[in-house]
Amino acid sequence: MASKKDKKNDKGGGGEAAIAPRTVSDTVAVAPRFVAKYQKDVFAALTKQFGYGNPNEVPKLQKIVINMGLGAAVSNPKIVDAAVIELQAITGQKPVITRAKKAIASFKLRAGIPIGAMVTLRKARMWEFLDRLISLALPRTRDFRGVSRKAFDGKGNYTLGLKEQIIFPEINYDRIDVIKGMNISFVTTARTDEEGRALLQHLGMPFRHQ
Repeated sequence: MASKKDKKNDKGGGGEAAIAPRTVSDTVAVAPRFVAKYQKDVFAALTKQFGYGNPNEVPKLQKIVINMGLGAAVSNPKIVDAAVIELQAITGQKPVITRAKKAIASFKLRAGIPIGAMVTLRKARMWEFLDRLISLALPRTRDFRGVSRKAFDGKGNYTLGLKEQIIFPEINYDRIDVIKGMNISFVTTARTDEEGRALLQHLGMPFRHQ
């Protein structure tokens, strides 16, 4: 559940793009429904599937990192400003601007110039984003047939690549200047890719069969 401090920061830095947390009143926040889904269904399903003897062994989602890499920002810096607004609309949290670490003369890239935007989500915002991604955004993908089962890192973490930010309903298509892709990384406590895949699958991630 988001703290009062988080809510105050969101209100102050969000502008039109900020997304307020769902509330039943002005003071009591509603817990994300995917928290209950994990506690009531996913935890038990994983325990049964892998035979965990200790509750602390059951994998859980730690954080979600959303990153927009913007190579075109080298020649058009305004793309980064647009990406910040769009990521904030999608996640409800102000992004961090990422900068080039090294200069590459052949790409006219100077060290320190903005080349992207990134958001790291934890706790309530993480669960809210996962809910919207699975329930609303992914089904809006053109010719959607599921996501790859193979994009794991060997340690139970998964990275999903999206080609268009417009699949998120928070994005106003009429205000889009450039179609932007993004990478979404799901960091888990799973020890293996099999456990990480099972965690995300029980949460509703629509993996392709092959």
